[in-house]
Amino acid sequence: MWQISLIPEAQKDILKLDKSIQKIVYAGIKKVSQNPLSKSEGGYGKHLGTRNGNNLTVFLKIKYRGIGIRVVYTLVRDKKLINIVAVSPRDDDYCYLIATKRKNKYGTALFSNGFLKLEKD
Repeated sequence: MWQISLIPEAQKDILKLDKSIQKIVYAGIKKVSQNPLSKSEGGYGKHLGTRNGNNLTVFLKIKYRGIGIRVVYTLVRDKKLINIVAVSPRDDDYCYLIATKRKNKYGTALFSNGFLKLEKD
């Protein structure tokens, strides 16, 4: 199982959700942490791709269709670490915009460092 961390903004994203939705999101993140690699590598993740000229293929996502939420994350492969970057409504444009802003803010740290440890079981 991979370790899970969140950038501070992602932690705030989760705390804005209703408690019942938070439980579903935490459960999904925990499940994906068993194999967060992309589906092409046998994992659960799906690449974000490119949107509005922004190449976000380095990000992966978890979609929660029933609750309309998307979790965006990156991998620090050598540390077996997942960095949760955003938790947002499943509106593609909004999710891509948030991911782009946070990529610009944190840069390569998203792919080399851990942030806040996910404490929820």
